Amino acid sequence: MAAALALAIATALAGCATSPTPATKTEAPMPATAYSGVFATPSTLDLNYPRFDQIKDSDFAPAFDAGMAEQLREIDAIANNPEPPTFQNTIVAMEKSGQLLDRASNVFFNLVGTDKNDARDKLQSDYAPKFSAHRDAITLNPKLFARIKALHDARATLGLDAVDQRLLERRYEDFVRGGAALTDAQKARIREINTEMSKLGTLFSQNVLAEVNDSAVVVDDRAQLKGMSEEQIAAAAEAAKARGLAGKYVIALLNTTGQPAEAQLEDRSLRERLHKASVARGSRGNQWDNTAIVSQVLKLRAERARMLGYDTSANFVLADETAANQDNVNRMLRALAPKAVGNARREGAELQAMIDAEQKAKGQPGFQLAPWDWAYYSEKVRAAKFSFDESQLKPYFEMRNVLENGVFHAATQLYGITFKERTDLPKYHPDTWIYDVFDKDGSRLAIFIWDPYARASKRGGAWMNTYVAQSGLTGEKPVVANHLNIPKPSEGKPTLMTWDEVTTAFHEFGHALHGFFQDVRYPYYSMNVPRDFVEYPSQVNEMWADWPSVLANYAKHYQTGAPMPKALLDKVIAASKFNQGFATTEYLAAAMLDQRWHQLPLEQIPDKGGVMPFEAEALRLDGFDYAPVPPRYKTPYFSHIMGGYAAGYYAYIWSEVLGANTEQWIRQHGGLTLANGDRLRKYVLAPGGEIEAGKLFPNFAGYEARIEPLLEKRGLSTK
Repeated sequence: MAAALALAIATALAGCATSPTPATKTEAPMPATAYSGVFATPSTLDLNYPRFDQIKDSDFAPAFDAGMAEQLREIDAIANNPEPPTFQNTIVAMEKSGQLLDRASNVFFNLVGTDKNDARDKLQSDYAPKFSAHRDAITLNPKLFARIKALHDARATLGLDAVDQRLLERRYEDFVRGGAALTDAQKARIREINTEMSKLGTLFSQNVLAEVNDSAVVVDDRAQLKGMSEEQIAAAAEAAKARGLAGKYVIALLNTTGQPAEAQLEDRSLRERLHKASVARGSRGNQWDNTAIVSQVLKLRAERARMLGYDTSANFVLADETAANQDNVNRMLRALAPKAVGNARREGAELQAMIDAEQKAKGQPGFQLAPWDWAYYSEKVRAAKFSFDESQLKPYFEMRNVLENGVFHAATQLYGITFKERTDLPKYHPDTWIYDVFDKDGSRLAIFIWDPYARASKRGGAWMNTYVAQSGLTGEKPVVANHLNIPKPSEGKPTLMTWDEVTTAFHEFGHALHGFFQDVRYPYYSMNVPRDFVEYPSQVNEMWADWPSVLANYAKHYQTGAPMPKALLDKVIAASKFNQGFATTEYLAAAMLDQRWHQLPLEQIPDKGGVMPFEAEALRLDGFDYAPVPPRYKTPYFSHIMGGYAAGYYAYIWSEVLGANTEQWIRQHGGLTLANGDRLRKYVLAPGGEIEAGKLFPNFAGYEARIEPLLEKRGLSTK
C-alpha cells in the first residue's frame, strides 16, 4: 500500500543475541512466593477492572520487581525447555508470560499520564532503566531467539493457520529489530542505548509537564481578560488562588503551541505574552530545558538504527510501518505542504485585511499579523463569513450531553452498542465517569472510563489508553479510557465545550471503539497496528460530530434544552473547511520537522546549542517560513516524537487518507447504518494486528485508497 499510496498522492498533486554481559549487574530475582500484593492476581471486579480503591503508590515497586522476576523465570523455562521448539511451547508460552508485570505496569503508566505525583515521578525515573534492561534480557536471550528462529525458518512446514503464522513472523521480526541477531559487542551497546534512552525519555516527559505548569501566565488586572467568559475568568481566579496568588488570575497552558485563550482575549499584549510563554517552553535554559535531551536521544536513535542496518532512524522506524520508508513519507508531505501553506497565506491575507480595516476604523496604526493574532482574528472572520462565532456554539455543547447524546448516540446508531453509567466502581480521580458498554446482543462488551478535564498532574493532549486488553487466549475483555484536557469550570458551572473539543471527543472515542471491538486470538495482536494506521479509526469517527442527525441529537442548549437552530447547524457544517490552511500547515510543519530530525545521519545531529537553529532552518527549507503559522509543536515540547511517534507524526495525515476514503464510502452507502457499522467493525476494527494493516481498507471498501477524498476534505485543490 505504501508505495502505491505515496505515488498516488504525488501524481494527484502534480497539476508511536546474548545474555547480559558480565558488566551488567542485576539484583537477585524475588522468590516466586514472595509477592502477594494487590496485583498478584487479576482484579475480582467486572472485566478485571483495576482496584483503584486498594492500589497505593507503595504497591508498584514490589509488583514491578516480582513481575519482572516472574516473567524472567517464565522466559528462562521457555528458552531452556529440553523439548524441541514448537509454536505452542515457545510462541504461545511467550504470550502467556508476564501477566503480573502487565497488570501492574498498565495501571502505573496510565496513572503517570493522568494523575502524576512526586512518588510516581520517582518510580518512573527509577524503573525506566530497569524496564529497559528487562525487555533487553528477553529480546537478547540467545537461547530464546534460537528457538524462535528455528520455528521461523521452518514456518512453511508447521501447518500453522494464517493468524499463528503471522504471530510467528512478527515475533521473529521484533527480535531481529531489537538486536537479537547482532554480535555480542553490538548487543551490549544496544543495551546501553536502550537504558539511556529510557532515562532520557522519562526526563523529557517530566520536563514538559513541569514547563507547562511553570509557564502559566499570571495576570494582575481583570480588565486584561476582556473577551473571556465569566466562567473562564472565575476559573482563572481559582487557579491563581490555588497557587497562592489570591486576587490574580492564571491562564494555564496546554501542550500545543496555540493556546485556546488566544481566540478570545482582546488584549493583544496579553495574547503575545501567552504565545511567547508557550513557544519558549523547554528551551529557556532552566532546569527543565529539553534541548540537550533532544540532541542525546536523536543521536542514540541514529546510532541504534545504523547498528541494525539502517542509514537513518526514520528508515528504521518506517520499515515497520505501512509507509515502508522515508522516501514515501517525504513524497506525501512535500506534495501537500505547498498547497497547505498557500491556503494558509490566503487565509492570513483575509485576517490582515480585517486587522487593517479595524485599526483604520479606530484611527490607530496598523500592525502585521502575528502568531498570537491568528486565532483571535480567524474567529472574527468566521463570524463575518458564516455569521456565527464560537461563543454562539458553546451553550449547545454541554459536556455530558455531547458524550452521551452525541458520541455514544452515534456509536449506538452505527454499531448497536449501548452504554450505562456505573457508580459502584472505584475511580483513580474524582473527575472521571465510568460506563458499561453492551454489545447489540446485550452482552457486556467493555468498560469505558471518561476523563475529560485538564489538571496540573495530567499530561497535555488527548489520548486513549488500555487497562485491560481483549484476547481470546486470556479470555479478557477490554477496559479502556479516553482522556481530554478540557479546562474545568468553576464549582457549579456547566462544562461547555468548543467545537474543537467536541471533535476531539469523537476522535478519541474512535480509538476506544477500536479497543472495544478487538477480536483477536493473542494479546500480541490487541491494538498492535502500525502508528500510521492507528489513527485511522479515530479519523473516521470524527465524521459523526457534524452528521446532521447526530448533531441534532446532542446540540441542545444547556439551560433551555432547545435544539441548536437549523440555521446555526447549517453554518457549522458549511464552516467545516474554514481555517483548514492554518490547521493543515501547523500540522504538516510539525510532521516534517519530525522527519527532518529523524532523517539526519548520526554525524549531522546538532548538540544542544544547535537544536533551535536547526529547527528554524528545517522549517524554512520545507517552506514553512510563514511566521504567523508556527508548528503545532516545537521540538522541546514535541512529546509525540520523544515517545511512540518518533519519525511517525506524519501518521495522522497518512491515516486521514484512509479516513477520508472511508468517510466517502460510508456516505455513498447509506451513511449512519448498522450495516455500515457491521462492515467497519468486521474489516477494520476487529482484526487488530492479525491481518496486515495495509490490507484492511481494501478489504473493507474493495479498492485501494485514493488521495482525492483527503484533498477535498482539507480544501486542498489538485489544480
